Amino acid sequence: MANGKFVSYIRVSTARQGASGLGLEAQQAAVARYLNGGAWELVGEFREVETGKGADALAKRPQLRAALDACRKHGATLLIAKLDRLARNVHFVSGLLETGVEFVAADMPQANKTMLQMHSVMAEWERDQISARTKAALAAAKTRGVVLGAAGANNLRPNIEDRQRAADAFAAKLAGVIQGFKAAGLTQRRMVEQLNQLGIKTARGGEWSLVQLQRTMRRLVPPV
Repeated sequence: MANGKFVSYIRVSTARQGASGLGLEAQQAAVARYLNGGAWELVGEFREVETGKGADALAKRPQLRAALDACRKHGATLLIAKLDRLARNVHFVSGLLETGVEFVAADMPQANKTMLQMHSVMAEWERDQISARTKAALAAAKTRGVVLGAAGANNLRPNIEDRQRAADAFAAKLAGVIQGFKAAGLTQRRMVEQLNQLGIKTARGGEWSLVQLQRTMRRLVPPV
């Protein structure tokens, strides 16, 4: 149940999404659900449409800067709909944490600062992997003589060795998170719940299951 003062910040990353209003409306709905009940006051609402790419992402977001200023002025908490709407950049999220402004994501309201940083690490890794896989697949297709036209992407087939290497790299990236869970005494089923609650996706971008977690853990050397 929400209590205290809040400043909401919603963002979409393309002009098309901003024009349609769909992304913004979905985030507004998520914020409204979070604020349903409790003794709260919404002292400011900010919305932004921009790409957010690059190391100076904060500089490209005047509305986010204004929202942070409003939080400082009113002693309020910054409220966003989803963490990945804020940034898929570890440095950016870490920098935001260091501003001293408290913030909460409606999709993971129980997450503390450490969990938020974990999520940003995995989100950034996922973003980079998607880009790398796409480039590798296109290069491999070109080498095989595949002609990429309107339906060219349908000609792409995943390379087994590349997929295995990607799975190993993904497991290694997640090792610290799993070790933290084990140190906290979590069972594997509870780990699955935590991964899904934190919004950390599997290597293929889906929800975690016990089998998927066990497969990932088996890839770690030494196993955790």
